[in-house]
Amino acid sequence: MLKNLGSIIIMSAVILSGCNEEKEPTKEIPYSGELNHVHGIGYAGNNDGLYFASHTGLKIHREGSWYTISDNFFDYMGFSPTDEGFYTSGHPSADSDMPNPLGIQKSTDSGKSLEHIAFEGETDFHALAVGYESHDIFLLNPEVNSELAVGFYKRKSTQDQWESVNAAGLEGELSAIALHPSNSNLVAAATSTGVYVSKDGGEQFERITEEAVRGTAVFFNETELYYASYEENAMLTKYTTTTNQEEQVSLPNLKKDAVAFIAQNPANEEELGLYTLQGKAFLTQDNGGTWSSLLQQGKVD
Repeated sequence: MLKNLGSIIIMSAVILSGCNEEKEPTKEIPYSGELNHVHGIGYAGNNDGLYFASHTGLKIHREGSWYTISDNFFDYMGFSPTDEGFYTSGHPSADSDMPNPLGIQKSTDSGKSLEHIAFEGETDFHALAVGYESHDIFLLNPEVNSELAVGFYKRKSTQDQWESVNAAGLEGELSAIALHPSNSNLVAAATSTGVYVSKDGGEQFERITEEAVRGTAVFFNETELYYASYEENAMLTKYTTTTNQEEQVSLPNLKKDAVAFIAQNPANEEELGLYTLQGKAFLTQDNGGTWSSLLQQGKVD
């Protein structure tokens, strides 16, 4: 009897020891494999690399190599990079104990951890824009939650209160929205009827494209708006917000395809990243002079 009791005690100690083992910390690791179902791209954390927010977590392209995060394989939506990291929405992975949907979260450590901002367990925001420097938020709320009705809202980074936005003049099915890095009066939207710009924080929008043009993506830097559109072919245009002047940017060969997401390296304005509706990714380091493909048949190169 004593002999059996000793065995039980030893077994219990082993089990308790296993339960007390600490989970291996989340870290960045090299990545090879598929990259698809991307819901946003951007240079997060002042040139920490080009992030791809995908259905299976973050994939990062940095100096010719690919990385991922060893945990938090979340379905990231509404991805918006900032100078300190990124803001996002979406759904947690099956093994996570975080509420579903994520609401609005932010990360300042390359996605190793997330900090709750708002609406956790309530809303999945596909249309979410954050000022790169201001950290102000502009979003489309798709359904009623505990604070907001359906519609457009904005919130200053220094405040907790959400302000309803009229978005007068904005027409069509929304594809993307963008907020100026530091001046939140400037908002851009791409829709099925064109590309629109607001200079009063989203109260009134004006279309800057022709009627037959479909808007597909928008991105602000300090002085310019890059917008992608599609008529008979895909186009990428650099629009100067103060003068309304436009300049066409050469694209890679996008046969029966269009730009879904645009990103510019804040440390090098000649470097642009693109992700397309057909799941292709490209990078240029000379403002569209030459493009290199980052994916081969949907896998990282």
